[in-house]
Amino acid sequence: MSKLATLAIAVVAANLLLPVSLAEESKVVIGPRNLDLAEGAQELLAGNAAEGVQLTLRGLKVAQGKREKEAALSNLCAGYIMIGMLEPALEYCNMLILSNERHWRGRNNRALIYVMQKEYKKAEEDLMVGQDINPNARTLKVVKGMLMDATQPVELNIIIDDRRRKKEDAAATDDK
Repeated sequence: MSKLATLAIAVVAANLLLPVSLAEESKVVIGPRNLDLAEGAQELLAGNAAEGVQLTLRGLKVAQGKREKEAALSNLCAGYIMIGMLEPALEYCNMLILSNERHWRGRNNRALIYVMQKEYKKAEEDLMVGQDINPNARTLKVVKGMLMDATQPVELNIIIDDRRRKKEDAAATDDK
């Protein structure tokens, strides 16, 4: 039996032995502390952005501590981007970066918003800070690629010569 299962059984047994008033006061939480925040994140990962945003907003209201609050802000920024609502997304990204200026995901998401709004200088600044914090982050590289595509598009410079000469014409031309 695992330690967690043994602990859960011990707590249940102890609660049965306590007077009712003490049993009501003691709690054991197994799983996420902020269920709305956890379920909101799962909905966002599943692509259900509207539901994920709603759950995350509820989770933000009861967030305990800086870590939970930053997770909620980050997920709200990403969720609103998924929905296509860039103004609230930008607000939550800004709140996140004010709370933690070294939050590279917040920088990445805000840079994505700036690329979508064609504010390329601001996007580049956020990407530079994000890459200083986490130089190997794949998502930063993806947004950097989007920025490069928008500001320095690759021009096709390929010419295909599809003219064909018949063998007789080629031989006659070569003899001259």
